[in-house]
Amino acid sequence: MEKSAFKKLCRIAGETCVNYRLIRNGDRILTGLSGGKDSFVLLHLLKHLQMHAPVDFTVEAATFDPGFADFGVAEIAAYCESLTVKHHTVKLNIPEIIREKNMENAPCVLCSRLRRGKLYGLANELQCSKLALGQHLDDVINSFLMSLCRGQGITSMAPKVVPQDPAHPTVIRPLALVPEELIRQCAKEFTFPVKTGRCRYENTVKNGDRAAFARLVDELAVKIPHLRENIAHSLTRVEIDHLLVVPPEN
Repeated sequence: MEKSAFKKLCRIAGETCVNYRLIRNGDRILTGLSGGKDSFVLLHLLKHLQMHAPVDFTVEAATFDPGFADFGVAEIAAYCESLTVKHHTVKLNIPEIIREKNMENAPCVLCSRLRRGKLYGLANELQCSKLALGQHLDDVINSFLMSLCRGQGITSMAPKVVPQDPAHPTVIRPLALVPEELIRQCAKEFTFPVKTGRCRYENTVKNGDRAAFARLVDELAVKIPHLRENIAHSLTRVEIDHLLVVPPEN
């Protein structure tokens, strides 16, 4: 059966890779594999590009094991093996660290920082030139709105982030222009491991700011056609002269 949703996703992500020059010949890519639908779809995308794109690169996967019961690392590793993708696991006891830092009410900030640091360290150890992450268009939009409303500036998650330290890998997000709904459709076309990557703090996440902004975008999308695509287009057309930026002195 033709995977029509995945075909559409590959077209969008492929254009993103070309336009933002995400993948080069000789790249060694480490992709973060959390066990959720986004990261599994990203892995399949990279395998598809590896077979069909006119660039030669390698792909390995890494899962951050936070020490949650029934996280499913073994199932994730077995799935990678079925795709002939080398899999790595990096471990930290997140519940213990969060208790020590007294951050039970806001675990995501600390966990995200620690997870990214571990993935960077592994990528450096493996001499990977790129670290691929599974954030999609909805993540980009939600991050933009959160930064805007918190007074943190006009910023979001870029498809490509070149590190200041050349020893670190470049972060790429091939799914940055792919709506989450299309990823959901793709997930139905594959048989991913079930109940992997479950977060112990799921209820806290659902009640957090990011989830609130996601619900807001869903509500606005009912009233405004092509809302997500329009916001994505706006983020490519930043008119500095029409913002409240103080001009430099002559």
